[in-house]
Amino acid sequence: MQSIIDAIENKTLDAKIGLVVSDHKDAYALQRAKISGIATYVIKSKTTKEMDEELVKELQKYPIDLIVLAGYLRMIGDNLLKQYTIINTHPSLLPKFGGKGMYGMNVHKAVIDAKEEYSGVTLHYVNDQYDKGNIIKQTKVKVEPTDTPESLASKVQKAEKIQLIEVLQEFVLNKKD
Repeated sequence: MQSIIDAIENKTLDAKIGLVVSDHKDAYALQRAKISGIATYVIKSKTTKEMDEELVKELQKYPIDLIVLAGYLRMIGDNLLKQYTIINTHPSLLPKFGGKGMYGMNVHKAVIDAKEEYSGVTLHYVNDQYDKGNIIKQTKVKVEPTDTPESLASKVQKAEKIQLIEVLQEFVLNKKD
């Protein structure tokens, strides 16, 4: 979240964040958004169907062209999928180490346990299955023998921030064409 805000402020990304949404009222992304004067919304519903209806109703109040999932772990409902372009950033080279339960340190631990030579970050379109949407871009990160899940996470997050801003700027440029 902060990397997107920073890229907009330093003019690396020619975009505007219309709304930051979370299903956790204490999410740090909401605090970051508020500090930057960005509207926020906390999801009240609990089921996927209710959340889907609630979010469509809320998002319609804003000029939203693209939804970026960054740390959002819930399944996305059919109405949102039909009405919006939604992308997700995932901390591995999909299709490896994706799916339900594969997020954060779970991914990095699995990569190291599998003795992978590379990990990385995948930006993909969201569909009705966890981490199965069409891949937009991937960036490889070398896994060193000395890497821990924490050190690998740090390297992947650094690559993730760069890749996300690059892809978002491409979306902006394509929308202007």
